[in-house]
Amino acid sequence: MTRRFITFEGGEGAGKTTQIQILAERLRQNGTDVITTREPGGVPEAEKIRDLLVQKDGGRWDALSECMLFFTARRMHINTLIEPALQEGKTVICDRFTDSTIAYQGYGHNFDLNKIQQVQNISIGNFKPDQTFLLDLPVEMGLKRSKKRLSDQLSNEDKFEDLDIAFHERLRQGFLTLAHNERERFHIIDAQNDIDTIAADIWENIK
Repeated sequence: MTRRFITFEGGEGAGKTTQIQILAERLRQNGTDVITTREPGGVPEAEKIRDLLVQKDGGRWDALSECMLFFTARRMHINTLIEPALQEGKTVICDRFTDSTIAYQGYGHNFDLNKIQQVQNISIGNFKPDQTFLLDLPVEMGLKRSKKRLSDQLSNEDKFEDLDIAFHERLRQGFLTLAHNERERFHIIDAQNDIDTIAADIWENIK
């Protein structure tokens, strides 16, 4: 497998982290040099911004400010980690990327999609993944899983879990809309299945 930028997307509790770990290990076993990372975050500057965005006490940002913070972190992530790794011939697997900003801020929060596109153009241009896996499952199932994980980990990254069901339904439909609009890049994976079935489906769709 040649160098590739792969992303995983989905709502809360979709199981992205688990599947990224499984895929990365399988690729390594097949001789691929793999780096795994996440958004917001991945590099020290972006991790600092993450604390502002995903914790309830991180600040009360308006939609545009929040969008710009996400893309600020993403620009640092690309310039410091993702692009250099790709230039070295490595495969990068990332937990969330630009599609999440469009789905969460655009569809979930009803923020102007054209403004998101403008911020994207200024900050990262047309940089996008080669392949994206959307782990899709019903909203209530995902939230139940996510809240249990946060409780088990004593995590305070619960800003989005506390938003109402209507937000998460818009979010899910936003992701599905993005996937249907870019069918060559996206693969929709049924995240209601067991871990091994999901992993097998992802592996089957790796280009």
